[in-house]
Amino acid sequence: MTHAADVPLWAAVPVAFLLLIGAGLALAGSIGLVTLRSFYDRMHAPTLGTTLGIGSILVASMLYFSILQTRFVLHEILIAAFMVVTTPVTLMLLARAALYRDEREGNPDAPPRRPTPVQD
Repeated sequence: MTHAADVPLWAAVPVAFLLLIGAGLALAGSIGLVTLRSFYDRMHAPTLGTTLGIGSILVASMLYFSILQTRFVLHEILIAAFMVVTTPVTLMLLARAALYRDEREGNPDAPPRRPTPVQD
């Protein structure tokens, strides 16, 4: 049922390497989500680790299925484009909502707001 035996060794090694790197980066982001203390610290690790991890897994998938189907597979490029666009926007919106909530509640753990530049 599996076509893994049809993949040549020169392609299987980079695919396996990219999958291991991607899984390791996703694991590091997940561990950062669990171990970091504040919400603002916890936001950073998963977005970077997961985005880079998903990126290497998508490259591995492109390589694997392009070799098996003997044509270039483009589905993963669309997935990667959506990940690159949506992850930073979601992070920014979550951070702003949390900062607004913490300022309204007077939470002392909220990071200080940057001063606005003086307009001349």
